[in-house]
Amino acid sequence: MKRVRLEGPRVVLREFELSDFEAVHAYGSDPEVVRFMVWGPNEPPDTEAFIRHARELAQQEPRTSFELAVTLRESGALIGGCGLRVNRTLVGDADIGYVLHRDYWGRGLAAEAAGLLLQLGFGQLGLSRIWATCDVENRASARVLEKIGMQREGRLRRNLLVRGRWRDSYLYAILADEWRQARDGRSP
Repeated sequence: MKRVRLEGPRVVLREFELSDFEAVHAYGSDPEVVRFMVWGPNEPPDTEAFIRHARELAQQEPRTSFELAVTLRESGALIGGCGLRVNRTLVGDADIGYVLHRDYWGRGLAAEAAGLLLQLGFGQLGLSRIWATCDVENRASARVLEKIGMQREGRLRRNLLVRGRWRDSYLYAILADEWRQARDGRSP
């Protein structure tokens, strides 16, 4: 697959570049931003390794992992990252995730970026199901997932050990036909 670029009304998802270090490190090293993540807060070598890894994933054929920069359409400023990872190619199953610099929280930008990931997964890759998890205490992320049409399927108890503490996660998912119906303005 060629380089990915997805454009929404306010954000553009694009491949990471080596020159993105400062912007990526600004959100990746912020303890408040990564509070619910299994990674971080990043040190400079962590951020460098992430960018290298994202660039390596972009070269794989067939490509099954998309780690993309979230940028503002008007200015091109990098404000976060998001990803779609195909887990089971034969059944068309993938998961998504996203993170934004805290200066851009609460504006609907995470939902726009996540919606573009659904477009990539269902519209371009032909996936059947896309899922995501979020910490049960991360109400903002749960709202993002619900806003893009995902349904809460359940609670995963003590599924992740994050910074020495077990956490529960909500599991959300959306099916291709549900996404198409919502996109076309039809009720399921």
